[in-house]
Amino acid sequence: MLSHPQSTGYKWLVLGVTSVGVLMVAIDSTVVVLASPDIMSDLHSNLVSMVWVLMSYIFVSTIFLLGLGRVADMYGRVRLYTIGFAVFTIGSAFCGFAQNDFQLIAARVIQGTGGGMLIVNSLAIITETFPANQRGTAMGINSAVWGTGTIVGPVLGGVILAITSWRWIFLINVPIGITGTALAFLYLRDISKRKKDEKLDIVGAAAFTVCLFSLLFALTQGIEFGWASPPILGVFAVFAGMLVFLLFWESWVEYPALDVKLFRSRLYDFSVSAATLQSLAMFASQFLIVFYLQAARGFSPLSAALLLLPMSITNAIAGPFGGRISDRIGPGVPSSIGLVLQAASLFVLSTVTMQSSYVYIAAGLMLQGIGGGLFWAPNTSAAMGAAPKARLGIAAGTLATLRNTGMVASYALSLAIAAGTLPREVMLQLFVGTAVGSGSPLMADFVFGMQIAFRVSVVICLIAAVLSLVRDGRKRVVESAGR
Repeated sequence: MLSHPQSTGYKWLVLGVTSVGVLMVAIDSTVVVLASPDIMSDLHSNLVSMVWVLMSYIFVSTIFLLGLGRVADMYGRVRLYTIGFAVFTIGSAFCGFAQNDFQLIAARVIQGTGGGMLIVNSLAIITETFPANQRGTAMGINSAVWGTGTIVGPVLGGVILAITSWRWIFLINVPIGITGTALAFLYLRDISKRKKDEKLDIVGAAAFTVCLFSLLFALTQGIEFGWASPPILGVFAVFAGMLVFLLFWESWVEYPALDVKLFRSRLYDFSVSAATLQSLAMFASQFLIVFYLQAARGFSPLSAALLLLPMSITNAIAGPFGGRISDRIGPGVPSSIGLVLQAASLFVLSTVTMQSSYVYIAAGLMLQGIGGGLFWAPNTSAAMGAAPKARLGIAAGTLATLRNTGMVASYALSLAIAAGTLPREVMLQLFVGTAVGSGSPLMADFVFGMQIAFRVSVVICLIAAVLSLVRDGRKRVVESAGR
């Protein structure tokens, strides 16, 4: 039977089913960003709250990832993957019926829980199913599916927003989620032996949660209260204290949530670090550009979606090539080139003004798409290939956790940088007020803040490129795969 793990077609069945999850998450992530201005207007919300609508999903999926990696090793990756599909679908339905920004953020928390289960287990399932010489190709196809989702998502979202309510951008996930849940339940099987003798590191997971939340809270709420105000400084102190405690605790606990032993491998260490910095530099860029196109330039959601297509198309095309090149020459070169291209794209976007032509903006978006496609598959294949097979769940969870940490921090950091460049009165009107929209004189101030945020991201992306270039290449990937 095709669904039997020993059959030759099973690995492609696995790739197909996990790709359904990737497609659903990709569509959701791009559509929500596109709909942010409409949601903000309809719910009478503000820019900071909309960032929390985006961050809450990534935040909760991130804090669950460390624990979920170990739970998957203990109780089965396929079981958690299937549950993740169901939880994500339920969360999508709740999002569609939210009546205010608080309810929407709460529903996004449910979505994020399911998304965390999907992300960490899909990588581990693919890694344990495909041999080392095909893993990069599989990751590349997976990346291409993500790219396809980012193409379909904005266009689908633009059409939905043009003809009906933003609520349907969430409700569209429901039939996809039901289908994915059924496919995973019927066809996927666990291959690795479960490790039920291990324990969950609840203290470490809690410390990580408090640490990350305090950082995000301080960065975003500092816009309103002032980053030097006593409450915000106190929250920054909590972040610093919990970070020190987390590193101390994870270094000696028997079953750590964040397994620091994995970082003894230079290849894994540098690959995860590069992924984290790349996410920190890049992830908020789409939100900034979408807000720029709709709020500053006055484009409709559908027009903005079509203007974003060059990035999505080039990412989908470059993804499989990045994986194949990695299989042949190792991950260092393609992933490093990808990061340099993304740094170049950020520089181009940092020079965008209220009068910039679309061709100029599209050039920056295309560089970003090509760079992302070249980076993701080789870097992920390198990190997962460096992990022992018995620790794939933990390794995937750690990689996804730190990459997601970069993603969610990207929103908060970009917002804080953009706000910090402006006079306080302008900053409060722009980021905390509810009357900002197309034609507002404040949009010129937003564009200036956006430019500064992009320039900081250029530096972060170049640091990631250096880490990617100096790590070990193909030799250690092959050695690690044989463990």
